[in-house]
Amino acid sequence: MSDPVIRFTNVTTVFSRPDGRGDFTAVDRLSFEIAKGEIVAVLGKTGCGKSTMFKIVAGLIEPSAGQARVIGHDPFREFDFFRGKIGIVFQNDRLMPWRTALDNVLLGLQILDSDPKQAEDTARAWLTRLGLSGHETDYPHALSGGMRQRVSIARAFAVDPEILLCDEPFSSLDEMTARDLRTEFVRLVRQTDKTAVFITHQIKEAMDIGDRVLAFHRPARIAYEARLNATTSDSDRQRVHDDIMRVLSAEPAGTEQGV
Repeated sequence: MSDPVIRFTNVTTVFSRPDGRGDFTAVDRLSFEIAKGEIVAVLGKTGCGKSTMFKIVAGLIEPSAGQARVIGHDPFREFDFFRGKIGIVFQNDRLMPWRTALDNVLLGLQILDSDPKQAEDTARAWLTRLGLSGHETDYPHALSGGMRQRVSIARAFAVDPEILLCDEPFSSLDEMTARDLRTEFVRLVRQTDKTAVFITHQIKEAMDIGDRVLAFHRPARIAYEARLNATTSDSDRQRVHDDIMRVLSAEPAGTEQGV
């Protein structure tokens, strides 16, 4: 088997409290591996440390202890290595309001100094692939929430990253729109052979998206893990759902608040 795309080994992250009242632990000896082509959904209560784990993978913060490796490299100390290798879809679309849909998708390609003609062709192709043909010259204010998030997804895929990091990207959408985008997202990840980490608060969303579901207790550590696929029966899915509910409900009180 090839090396995992993402590997955490006893990762711990400790922050100083802003009011000076000591430290708190956001991630506690967290270890896991994610293989190429996997979609891993991470869920847990607010403050369980999901976002801290996300930031470590993205190279935005460095662990206090342990080792994090992404594509075999240290994401914090070798940040420049990851240019174009990680695409991020945020909870809010984070589109630039002064740029059209096409120009927003072009942003990452321009940062990577891609050939302008090839970059535009790529951006147009991804907008078409996400059902936005004819909206290339629309500005964000003229698009619905679902359409704006489709532009955000197109922007992430357009740079052809190896890894996609998604931080509750559909949480602000109505359920029908979110359901359609979940299905579309999984289809695109499969078609392009990407590896994805998807953070969510919703058990159903995690189970709809993930090949594997990791439920976190705080400070971030794996309290439950399940694998799912197209052949998983309805009864087995219900069992997993019930197990996750039980695990999250049983989270110990009085633990340190994560980020």
